[in-house]
Amino acid sequence: MLRTLLSPRTAARSSVQTGDLPGDAVIVASYNVHKCVGLDMRRDPGRTAQVIGEIGADVVALQEADRRYGARAGLLDLEALREISGLTPVELGSEGPAHGWHGNVLLTRNAEILDVRPLRLPGLEPRGALVVDLQHDGRPLRVIAAHLGLLRISRLQQARALVEALGAEEESPPTLLMGDLNEWRLRRRSSLAPLAARKGETHTVPSFPARFPVFALDRIMTSPGTEVLRLERHDSALARIASDHLPVKAWLRLPEPTQEDVAAALRDEARGTGV
Repeated sequence: MLRTLLSPRTAARSSVQTGDLPGDAVIVASYNVHKCVGLDMRRDPGRTAQVIGEIGADVVALQEADRRYGARAGLLDLEALREISGLTPVELGSEGPAHGWHGNVLLTRNAEILDVRPLRLPGLEPRGALVVDLQHDGRPLRVIAAHLGLLRISRLQQARALVEALGAEEESPPTLLMGDLNEWRLRRRSSLAPLAARKGETHTVPSFPARFPVFALDRIMTSPGTEVLRLERHDSALARIASDHLPVKAWLRLPEPTQEDVAAALRDEARGTGV
């Protein structure tokens, strides 16, 4: 479902200008917030929220949004985040101080959440991913938010686990995988080869380190039929100091809903209104 399409040097270029983008394009982004600690060594959740607000996306995958050890308490200022960006975190249905799962948080705006599955990923260090099925303007979308390990062997195991979680290609809805995948290689020796074999597209642009981005560690990967109209890194003065990563951002055109999608949405609406 997922293969390499763009190289780090060419990914930022696009023939689609912002003014040419359709009004129904879905804006998605991935951002490693570095536990809200900036390059000035200050922990400032309010500043992190401001950067997320600058991005202006409909769906945002965050990494390192919780403490890594102990109670893994959440580090974001959720109230400030809502006020600044209009985004809210997808609820995991569990009590506790964490905002997400192994630091992964998915933020959405005006989306209907259908299902949430936290995944434990294998490897030498604790890692996880969130699989979220949602509807955006009646269009189904599966979003996988992930943060893969620092060791190549662990990333390879984790990529295989994500392929298993994706399920059969013919049964999967349009799928988007995004996050800090900690892999800069695109072809040879890439630990993401199991994902690339799924015949989709990988979209990359250098995003690390924030002050002089060279490595494309933060990836957006899409299944066939989900078109990326534009890709860029969000490079503002605030973003350059708020984290060691810059956010990456894409405009998507989702496939038109099928008759089955429309029928399912109507059934869900009927159940919700008691008809």
